[in-house]
Amino acid sequence: MRADAVRNRARLLEAAARLVAENGVEHVSMDAVARAASVGKGTVFRHFGERSGLLLALLDHAEQAYQASFLTGPPPLGPGAPALDRLEAFGVATIRYLLTHRDLVLAATPPPERRFSAPSVGVRRAHIAGLLRETGTEGDVELLTESLLAYLDPALLDHLVHRRGIPQERVEAGWRNLLEIATNSGDGVTRGVTSDRRPAHPT
Repeated sequence: MRADAVRNRARLLEAAARLVAENGVEHVSMDAVARAASVGKGTVFRHFGERSGLLLALLDHAEQAYQASFLTGPPPLGPGAPALDRLEAFGVATIRYLLTHRDLVLAATPPPERRFSAPSVGVRRAHIAGLLRETGTEGDVELLTESLLAYLDPALLDHLVHRRGIPQERVEAGWRNLLEIATNSGDGVTRGVTSDRRPAHPT
């Protein structure tokens, strides 16, 4: 990328970040970013392709720090801890990351046909699958990976915490419970979670 293109991209991202901070992500459009950066709308489209591309670029810095935390960071999230401990820490870290940046993450989510092939999702998929294999988990690791990955879907997390009002701590405990079931590493009882089930009426 030429030096002037690099400067333009940085200028556009700075303008977009300012608009998000001032007005919220829902009010950030390609037109608004172009006006804020004093460039033509075509320049914004050339750099980012579409609105979701722009929002994904805004997420890039946070995503890089998040990925570094589990790929090269300290244990138990990073290398050096048992695979099962890393999986547990990874799920909790991902839930917290996605909920912290939920507005931007949801707005930047690609259309349904590309939702599960996004590069960031691919990194999470590969990480979960690799750690599952390290644990010696039996069964179809590929499909188990997809099941665990589905629990970390941003739209689902937003629905559970912000629509249904389920405490984040309970959602995190649910990850641990799901992980125990998937890896057959525990008794399937979620720690710290009160079940909503009521005993059946006697017949």
